[in-house]
Amino acid sequence: MKFAATVLAFACIPLAAQTSPATHGASASVALSPAATATSTASQIAPPQTIDTSVGFSYSLPADWEILASKPTKPDVPFPAVEGPKRGNACAQVELTARHGVPPSVVVIAALPFDCYGQVLTTKNLPEFAAGAAEGLKQTFEVADPVIGNYSLGSHKMWIERAKGTVKGQANSKYTLEIACTVLAKGAACWMAMAADAASLQTFEQQAVTLEGEMFDAIVPASAFQAPASAPSKPS
Repeated sequence: MKFAATVLAFACIPLAAQTSPATHGASASVALSPAATATSTASQIAPPQTIDTSVGFSYSLPADWEILASKPTKPDVPFPAVEGPKRGNACAQVELTARHGVPPSVVVIAALPFDCYGQVLTTKNLPEFAAGAAEGLKQTFEVADPVIGNYSLGSHKMWIERAKGTVKGQANSKYTLEIACTVLAKGAACWMAMAADAASLQTFEQQAVTLEGEMFDAIVPASAFQAPASAPSKPS
């Protein structure tokens, strides 16, 4: 299932290339400074920007994020010319591309509508679908130390991966890469962040999302990467 890899790579390449080799962001583990916290708080004063999709979800970003694409776009890659409706990889689309700061942190949301794709995916397909999406980042970044987690938002199962990323050819351009995916009734979707600093990663994770009518305060809860409790050992 490499369709998601294709569309995410298409969205990431031109934005990641804008980073300056002389600057880099902090990793996700860096604590937010008082100034960063104040900036984040101030950005929430204006109404958030919200996108609604035909696949069955909506997502919001603060007003100070620059929306580069808020309508579905197709990847500028060659697909076989065929008669009739699109199928397979050609159905993947970018629902949103946004950026913030210098060097830019970037958020990309991609979707795969099932009515176009020609088949319906289920939660059993989620790990393969999500892994294919995450694989697309390797076309732009050198990826290291990936960590995978699973969590739920209401009735929806979520797959998430966080990793360190360095823009290829720009050794000092350090990013935290995070991608969260789910399967809905009308399509599959992935939310992806290329965070140049801890504040941007926090913003990405803590924005409101609606999944098929279920509303949540954050797309990524604090417990997303917590390991499941181990089974109690049997007495010897």
